[in-house]
Amino acid sequence: MKATGVVRRIDDLGRIVIPKEIRKTLRIKEGSPLEIFTEKEGDIILRKYSPIGEISSFSSEYAESLAKITDLIAIITDKDIVIACSGTQKKDLLEQKISSELEKIIDKRESIVTDDKSAILITEKGNKEKECKSQVIVPIISDSEVTGSVILIAKENEMKLGKNEEKIAKIASSFLANQMEI
Repeated sequence: MKATGVVRRIDDLGRIVIPKEIRKTLRIKEGSPLEIFTEKEGDIILRKYSPIGEISSFSSEYAESLAKITDLIAIITDKDIVIACSGTQKKDLLEQKISSELEKIIDKRESIVTDDKSAILITEKGNKEKECKSQVIVPIISDSEVTGSVILIAKENEMKLGKNEEKIAKIASSFLANQMEI
């Protein structure tokens, strides 16, 4: 655990303020859900809550199935990191922070289809996926909250993604959202 050297006092309602620098670094915004854990030694742990993270093993299988059926790279994210990825991209993308550009797109709650000139960086590192020729990004919306995204990527020059791939990604998004609501 990383020590910050910041001390905060609990107010009369039991609240504590998380310093702005920590909120910014961890992308914790007003209204962000946090999980609270305690340890035997008396430590209190706050962790960003990710409803889609609860179905991450299921998401991995779903991403692999999407990739197998579509012959595309399939990526599933929550609002912070890549939680599932198909194929050889796994080791480069899995558990990487998503880019601020992707975060803004999924916060808009709209699907987009890009070509190689307008490709969106998926992760902050953003190296491998920049080679893509076309991509579809669809937000996952569960209980009226944006919880992540489903992304399909084509790397072949002659393959341009369009309405059919967008529909497939929307089906995946809807299915994952429904799984979180169960």
